[in-house]
Amino acid sequence: MIIKILLAFIVGGVLCALAQVLIDKTTLTPARILVAYVVLGVIIGAVGLYEPIFEAVGCGISLPLVGFGGAVAKGVREAVDSDGIWGIIKGPFTAMSAGVNVALILGFICSLIFKGKSKRL
Repeated sequence: MIIKILLAFIVGGVLCALAQVLIDKTTLTPARILVAYVVLGVIIGAVGLYEPIFEAVGCGISLPLVGFGGAVAKGVREAVDSDGIWGIIKGPFTAMSAGVNVALILGFICSLIFKGKSKRL
């Protein structure tokens, strides 16, 4: 059990450290790096590697962005199996609807509580 926890911490830490190095040492914007992590999750999910990696390292791979991509790929695969080609469109919405809704609702609540400041250019 302790080994799996350490492995999850190490894998998650490496993914975060890699993102920080990309931010510090390249001209990539943080938004592009975040998108790259989601796409990485979609790719490893689409080729069927996300589940075995998750079983091996646990939460270390299910960082919000890589995990989001893996869940989208799984949702598409399941929807295509059940609904055919239309599953490509339906799958991501079905798989991630709860997470997206929670993010929207909490974002709205935070906007009611906190006052944002506009940037002056």
